Amino acid sequence: MTAETAAPRIESGAIVALRLFDIAYAIDLAAAERLWAAHASAGSRRSQLSMTPAKAVTFDVPPVLLNMDAITIEVDGVMVNLGVTARLYDFGVVAFALRLPVRDLEWSSYCRLLNALDAAVGPEAQFAIGTQLDPWGELRNTVTTVLAAALTKPTHSTMQEDYLLGLVHGWSEPMTAADVQARVDLVPLLSGERRRLSEGSRRDLLRNAYSYYEDDLVVLTWDRAFIYEPRADNDVADVIEVANAQLLELRYYDELLDDELPRMYDLVEAERGSGRFINPLAPRRFAGLARRLHTLVAEVTEITEQVDNALQVTEDVYLARIYSTALDQFRVPAVAAAVDRKLSIIRDTYTALYEEASGARGALMEAAIVLLIVFEIVLALMGH
Repeated sequence: MTAETAAPRIESGAIVALRLFDIAYAIDLAAAERLWAAHASAGSRRSQLSMTPAKAVTFDVPPVLLNMDAITIEVDGVMVNLGVTARLYDFGVVAFALRLPVRDLEWSSYCRLLNALDAAVGPEAQFAIGTQLDPWGELRNTVTTVLAAALTKPTHSTMQEDYLLGLVHGWSEPMTAADVQARVDLVPLLSGERRRLSEGSRRDLLRNAYSYYEDDLVVLTWDRAFIYEPRADNDVADVIEVANAQLLELRYYDELLDDELPRMYDLVEAERGSGRFINPLAPRRFAGLARRLHTLVAEVTEITEQVDNALQVTEDVYLARIYSTALDQFRVPAVAAAVDRKLSIIRDTYTALYEEASGARGALMEAAIVLLIVFEIVLALMGH
């Protein structure tokens, strides 16, 4: 008997598709709550981890969870209703979640449904005007329109992150984490592949598996996760979402700095011109450029510090391990290091610009003094 045929039925669970967007430099969360309350009867609330003591895991600034109207989309030829929420982070990210409840379903059917939902709304989905509109774009437009007054420096970036969660709250029979790993083939859910993977690929997919109690299990991959949680709390899912939000924001600023560096080099060369500080206004323009770069560094440094401190996991070792693994899986430390390197280059550049501007001012002053001396000598000679 194969692992799949031996798997019990799923009594209750859900499939959650996440899509995250960078919509602003920052979001005034208090203002956003007021604006959303005036717009929607469902309202909003500050997010907190439901099963974890506040002293163990804390948000630097608790995000705001917005309840949105459900939407209907076509999944594998069937129209289904999806619950919708949006979570706002103060550093400018919104995370939308489409939730499809599941009850009394075979494991194989659950995997097919999850992959069908991914095909319908995932990164490879094709949304055609006149047939099925892009639900993510519609949700983003709704939030940015309603909350426009709460957004600082709104962005129109197309950068986004997506993630897929397979949640199981109960099986048709009692199951421990060991039972799930022995009797349920998680690979089709985690990989999205229909063909059987090699043993090496299967081990790679399943290597980040964690349990705290004997009856819960989390398995993380780059773009999907399986969560068995009989108490139906959302702490693990929320931690995974935070890690995705951090990745998105750091990717946004990494790309911003990628665009800024060549522009910076061009501006420096343009200010220097063909000769070095021939134009007497060059020192002032160099100082202006240096101030502009300093402002950019300050803004990026401030926002990256907010991102780094978005979630502090101190005493909850289990969530800390999951959070750390998610950050590593999503390559958040690597992207953060790239941002730091580029900031360092810009810092060195504006420091050099200030030094050159100061040196140029000194040279101009010396030239002016020499000219005055020459002028005085000429006047003295003419007087004789």
